[in-house]
Amino acid sequence: MDRRRVVITGAGAITPLGNNVEDFWKSLCEGVSGADFITHFDASKFKTKFACEVKNFDPADYFDRKELRKYDLVSTYGIVAANQAIADANINSTDIDPYRVGVVWSSGIGGIQTFFQEIKSFVEGDGTPRYNPFFVPKMIIDITAGHISMIHGFKGPNYATVSACASSANAIVDAVLLIRHGYADIIVTGGCEAAITEPGMGGFNSMNAISVRNDDPKTASRPFDRDRDGFVMGEGAAGLIIEDLEHAKNRGAKIYAEILGFGLSADAYHITAPHPEGEGAKHAMSFALNDAGIDKSKIDHINTHGTATPVGDIAEAKAIVGVFGDHAKNISINSTKSMHGHLLGAAGAIESLATILSIKNNVVPPTINHFTDDPELPELDYTFNHKKERIVNYAISNTFGFGGHNVSLLFKKYND
Repeated sequence: MDRRRVVITGAGAITPLGNNVEDFWKSLCEGVSGADFITHFDASKFKTKFACEVKNFDPADYFDRKELRKYDLVSTYGIVAANQAIADANINSTDIDPYRVGVVWSSGIGGIQTFFQEIKSFVEGDGTPRYNPFFVPKMIIDITAGHISMIHGFKGPNYATVSACASSANAIVDAVLLIRHGYADIIVTGGCEAAITEPGMGGFNSMNAISVRNDDPKTASRPFDRDRDGFVMGEGAAGLIIEDLEHAKNRGAKIYAEILGFGLSADAYHITAPHPEGEGAKHAMSFALNDAGIDKSKIDHINTHGTATPVGDIAEAKAIVGVFGDHAKNISINSTKSMHGHLLGAAGAIESLATILSIKNNVVPPTINHFTDDPELPELDYTFNHKKERIVNYAISNTFGFGGHNVSLLFKKYND
């Protein structure tokens, strides 16, 4: 039996570049930096004093006071992005069997703000445990998926995926598999993160993983630049509606793109560093091509993991050359993290959204903040500083996570 085709029929976004898909895409194409000095807490004593925060977002605009008691900030980002995607896909109770609609939603860290506040209150108190009754439900990573299903009455598969920065890419993979194998007709998927907190920033600082370019935050995220010094922390959420093609056509849904394949691998090398030759990344992209059943010469665009770490960017670029050979020079490569920062567990979702919009609009957003070529990088089209208008029929989004997790998602322009 032919496997079911899987398409994207809705999207939502709460990001450092805008709080809906339209504003997010406009900012990407204009090369806007979402980085600025931290406002969530006093970062004056931290090595890094800036991040890519979500702006102009007040949870009270979306939830009443009683509801907000149940949510960490991370869930408010996720729920609002999911609500946007559901509305965009025009899903309503007359179209669906609720047991055929699921939610697979992810976060790498979850409710770290709640965890920090509750532990801090206990430690600073007299030792009496006066924990908030919502402490555990607000903190756990799966709770956003649960809230989305409860709000909308979706009774199909419901869970979270966790694989550090690859978490929401894995969520999309699971969504595809659930639909391919007939367990659901629609999956609401994506990821959310809200780790711009004292322990979040302090922890990554201690690892020397994030940029310390406090003199110029807006240019701090420099993927594939010689002087890159680490990633810039981001936050927010992106949601996608993943749907069986025939189900989408029967209800007259609009279609953004088709998900043609995916590849998964592990570096089995180091807890934080990628394999220096990009072996895991190479296999993830190769597996995605095999799953999609297409030749490597068809790929027009790759949205890279591109975190702006000294080792990671080189490893990924080597992997691209290793998979695509001479064709690699024909591929428009970018890192949208240069603008929205690294959303950790939500990175796969927000970058998949960017990749889908590139296919839909035939535009590859730039990799901003490039000043100096790195002689150790292979010569590729990194789409430095300016967007590129070109036909994008097939594109890959790469997402890699601490622990050696590698995910490549392969998208295609939809043709009936």
